[in-house]
Amino acid sequence: MIYSYLAPIALLILLIAAAIRILPEYKRGVVFFLGRFQAVKGPGLVIIIPGLQKMEVVDLRVITMDVPEQDVISQDNVTVKVNAVLYFRVMDPQKAIINVENFVNATSQLAQTTLRSVLGKHELDEMLSERDRLNNDVQEILDVQTEDWGIKVANVEIKHVDLDESMIRAIARQAEAERERRAKVIHAEGEFQASQKLLDASEVLSKNPAAIQLRYLQTLNDMGNKNASTIVFPIPMDLIDSFKKFADKPDQK
Repeated sequence: MIYSYLAPIALLILLIAAAIRILPEYKRGVVFFLGRFQAVKGPGLVIIIPGLQKMEVVDLRVITMDVPEQDVISQDNVTVKVNAVLYFRVMDPQKAIINVENFVNATSQLAQTTLRSVLGKHELDEMLSERDRLNNDVQEILDVQTEDWGIKVANVEIKHVDLDESMIRAIARQAEAERERRAKVIHAEGEFQASQKLLDASEVLSKNPAAIQLRYLQTLNDMGNKNASTIVFPIPMDLIDSFKKFADKPDQK
């Protein structure tokens, strides 16, 4: 007699166990009734009717996805290998389940193709020096295209840009030539500035002959303070002026 009640009780317990679902705070359940969308439920206790209702669970936390290494040909015909990391989350569970078959795989494939297409429009120097701008470009394109899937792309970061050994050596030679060019430019600018200062000093000294004499005495003082074997015979500037006047008299005749 008791065994006749065990089967219905066991079946009832199984139905209750299948009907009760507990969803944590970071998950939502998309419920379908006879194949048609009914509601988005959760978090907490969710009761569904087995056989009539079906629930797809969606995680709302940020998903970190590693974009596989992609072969990219830059605008200046350089082949590089690029990989990146993608951060996104589901904002609308209904769209993520209904509008796309597998939103994680679809986002991964879209990220790979977008990464190749965006980087292929830029030169190698831009890939290496303007990585932040390229990250923003890829993120904006992905965000627009995944909006219909209920997905928000939070960030895209390009991790590595791998080059061939020959290209690395070419970049090193280019960097060395650039440093040499900058050194020559800086040296030329220094010479130009020095010539300007000498010109200004000559104009100041030419206005007052006594300034030339003082500069002459200062030079002798600097030479005398050094331990050198050079012998200097100072000659008065007035004597030199007398010789110059004497040399100019025949020309005047």
